[in-house]
Amino acid sequence: MEKNTETKMSLGSHLEELRHNLLLSLIGLAIGVGVAFIFTPQVIDFLAAPIGGISHLQAIDVTETIQVYMKVALLCGVILASPWIFYQLFLFIGKGLTPKEKSGLLIAIPFVTLLFVGGAIFAFLIMLPPAMQFFSGLLNIQTIIRIRSYFDFTVNLIFWIAVSFEIPLLFYILARFGFVSASQMTKGWRIAIVAIALLAAIITPTPDPVNMAIFMIPLFGLYLLSILLARLAQTNRAAATKE
Repeated sequence: MEKNTETKMSLGSHLEELRHNLLLSLIGLAIGVGVAFIFTPQVIDFLAAPIGGISHLQAIDVTETIQVYMKVALLCGVILASPWIFYQLFLFIGKGLTPKEKSGLLIAIPFVTLLFVGGAIFAFLIMLPPAMQFFSGLLNIQTIIRIRSYFDFTVNLIFWIAVSFEIPLLFYILARFGFVSASQMTKGWRIAIVAIALLAAIITPTPDPVNMAIFMIPLFGLYLLSILLARLAQTNRAAATKE
């Protein structure tokens, strides 16, 4: 009876901590979005460069422009607040870790943020231009693009590819807690390629193999990096167990 009570209290305390971290993350995101509102028009002009500028887009619905403004502001807010959001995530994950392990997680925050921002830059500079060229030149006719359609497409592409660049972090955490190992990941490289191909088919804006390859090659490189990080996590875990 006492064990059940302790388990419920432990679960309740973990849920309360999770709620607290999520609330702080949302507050940080709200601040990031608030700051992003200041320079969102400039970001919209910048993101419209691959299509030739904002003047090459048109709005049909009355609310289209405000929807685009909010979507771009939210994307910028997520990028600005990402260090704080990752910090809150690591605080929750690190509850059961040693002080040394916690400091290691905190040191990793800048690298995690760089991976996220790097994925966003990769999507915009490497993937978006050929995708837009493919779409606009497919039938060799003039294409008039709606502003909401273009920015839905662009923001989704940037966000999900930025998220995919966090895969090394995910595997490091899984290996650190013993859920996967570097040897398992090495043996499963064929399965990884299939999974990467499926992910590329879902995320990439065009079905042609060129754009899929543009995404698959760096993603497989991230998988190889994940194997190295998993091995490092196993070494750290073994050292912590000995201590």
